[in-house]
Amino acid sequence: MSRSSTVDLVVVGLGYVGLPLARSAAAAGLKVVGLDRSRRVVEGLNAGRSHVDDISDAEVRAMREQGFEAVDRADVIAGAAAVVVCVPTPLTEHGAPDLGAVHAAVDDIAAHLTAGTLVVLESTTYPGTTDEVVRPRLEAGGLRVGIDFHLAFSPERIDPGNPSFGLENTPKVVGGITADCTKAARALYERFVNRVVEARGTREAEMAKLLENTYRHVNIALVNEMSMFCREIGVDLWDAIRCASTKPFGFAPFYPGPGVGGHCIPIDPNYLSYKVRSLGIPFRFVELAQEINQRMPVHVVNRAADLLNDQGKAVRGSRVLLLGVTYKPDISDQRESPALAVAENLLARGAELLYFDPRVEDWRVAGAPVERAEDYLAAAEAADLTILLQPHREIDLDELADRARALFDTRGKSADHPRVVKL
Repeated sequence: MSRSSTVDLVVVGLGYVGLPLARSAAAAGLKVVGLDRSRRVVEGLNAGRSHVDDISDAEVRAMREQGFEAVDRADVIAGAAAVVVCVPTPLTEHGAPDLGAVHAAVDDIAAHLTAGTLVVLESTTYPGTTDEVVRPRLEAGGLRVGIDFHLAFSPERIDPGNPSFGLENTPKVVGGITADCTKAARALYERFVNRVVEARGTREAEMAKLLENTYRHVNIALVNEMSMFCREIGVDLWDAIRCASTKPFGFAPFYPGPGVGGHCIPIDPNYLSYKVRSLGIPFRFVELAQEINQRMPVHVVNRAADLLNDQGKAVRGSRVLLLGVTYKPDISDQRESPALAVAENLLARGAELLYFDPRVEDWRVAGAPVERAEDYLAAAEAADLTILLQPHREIDLDELADRARALFDTRGKSADHPRVVKL
């Protein structure tokens, strides 16, 4: 299946997964083209501007110097040795997998697929998607997988904002439709990833991603539920977790919070649950974890109401400052952030809201703008209650504790202080 190619790799979808992949491949000397349907993204990248937290403008300019180009034309696929699909896989409004972007990307690939191409799906999905959804569409033109072209799945493991682990030093799992497909995928990723791990097949590789995030989802739900009763029985859960974490085997620490956010934890377990339900089997662990984690924003607001009540105040009419509205610290990504649900519940109960987030200049809740504090310390002094939702590095927690009238720390990051209450 060898052939000469004008492009080593086409990355379809240039978001928080695709752009780091393109950067690493280009830095390793591959001729890389990025394909995205957004004209704004394409023009920005070609002008040296990044739209992704983990990629700086300087890194995009370096990619351009290394030969990288962004396009919105699918015909570039015809000249590629490999095509990797990194498009979003959200949920529908009914909680079912939305593979619309995958279908569109695969249709583009099928229209331009030539013999000898390696196609890899990285978008998170339920086990069986690569074989049952992608493969038939690609084979419809007459080319046969494992004979005329290679097809594999490799779960993305991008962790935005992680200073220690990036694409190159995080092991890459690959699983192909055939053994040769696996080897072809392995050969591609070994050019810019330190370690590649072979799965038995595409289904195992797809399941590996869902297992990783379902594990986190369930354990976060466990400590979230514990946080709801530990205060009532006089237990400092944060200290209990600290003590348990000293055990060198059999325990991994997870921490409570105001809810779960981002693409992975709130979304991925639903793909697994969807597949299991299609067999007529309930997946009670995931469904219960989802219920608990989705309940946390309301729990936070109920605790906030208790803290205001301790001051002789009702939620209605109280000025509440929310600190950090992204889904994790030190990034600007707001996808599935629990801050939105917290804000909606506070507004429904009549609170006067303002927020501070060094990475979010404009924040809207239910379509309406929320006032942004320019000086979060002065705002905390004036607010009836400050709720720490995301501890960005720009927020001085010690100074905040000293100056806030009352501080509710949902992340357990503040030191003990008379005016600080932890979740």
